[in-house]
Amino acid sequence: MNSNSDKSVIVLVGPTAIGKTKLCIQLATRFNGEIISADSRQFYKELKIGTAIPDTAELKQVKHHFIGNISIHDYYNVSIFEEQALACTYMLFEKSRFVFLTGGSGLYISSYCDGIDDLPDPTPEIRQLLKEKYINEGLESLRIQLKSIDPEYYNIADLANPKRIMRALEVYLTTGLIYSQLRKNTPRQRDFNIIKIGINRDRKELFDIINKRVDLMIEKGLVEEARQFYPLKHLNALNTVGYKELFDYFENIITLEEAIENIKTNTRRYAKRQLTWFNKDKTINWFHPDQKDDIVDFISKISEH
Repeated sequence: MNSNSDKSVIVLVGPTAIGKTKLCIQLATRFNGEIISADSRQFYKELKIGTAIPDTAELKQVKHHFIGNISIHDYYNVSIFEEQALACTYMLFEKSRFVFLTGGSGLYISSYCDGIDDLPDPTPEIRQLLKEKYINEGLESLRIQLKSIDPEYYNIADLANPKRIMRALEVYLTTGLIYSQLRKNTPRQRDFNIIKIGINRDRKELFDIINKRVDLMIEKGLVEEARQFYPLKHLNALNTVGYKELFDYFENIITLEEAIENIKTNTRRYAKRQLTWFNKDKTINWFHPDQKDDIVDFISKISEH
């Protein structure tokens, strides 16, 4: 018998703005566990408003890990996260039978649950080549190249994230093999139980929540936060929804109203891509965010087996 066969990680997934943070805190409180964040945007300590990190009160309710743990200047990737998050999990198992992992970054969650093959680092020349292509020809040129060489990964990739697209292209140009083949050839067995919970709601309801959350971010000072980081817009961490649209506004390419509308549109598109990714995983058990009691019962029953 595995040493951790009586321990369980509850993986709570769903699209952005669906209510994962609130529900995960409730579940972690109920089952006396701590939370590991698998939201790659929330890793960066400098970015707060645009990444919708849990507020101070929420962070006090349950201890969170991997929120604000690195700088926008740091190099970080999914393999490093897998190694660090697993080490954190085993540490937390010393205190509780349950650990909670939540977020909307499908690739990071997949690496944690199934492992990710060690992917080679590109040569500096290849990395520079792709950076120049992005600067000179734009994101769409990278998308077209990715679609032509790896349509499978293209269909599930975060197409608004240049870092993810360039990583897939780096792997191909370095190895001659496509990212979707290398990414998860051999799922690794974990010596603990993984219980996957997905939450979703009516599409129109979700989109209304997204739109209101963007308005709230603007009220909280997202424009000022983005302006602070505008000189660092070349960093991969800032090539993300909520910041890049405002950078266009600062450059007088679009109006502030257009930037806000673009944030809403791109966030809705991101939510749809997240659902496409998660719907491919048939081990996820889906609920409505309001079904907390049903989720508690489900976790209790399945963790007893």
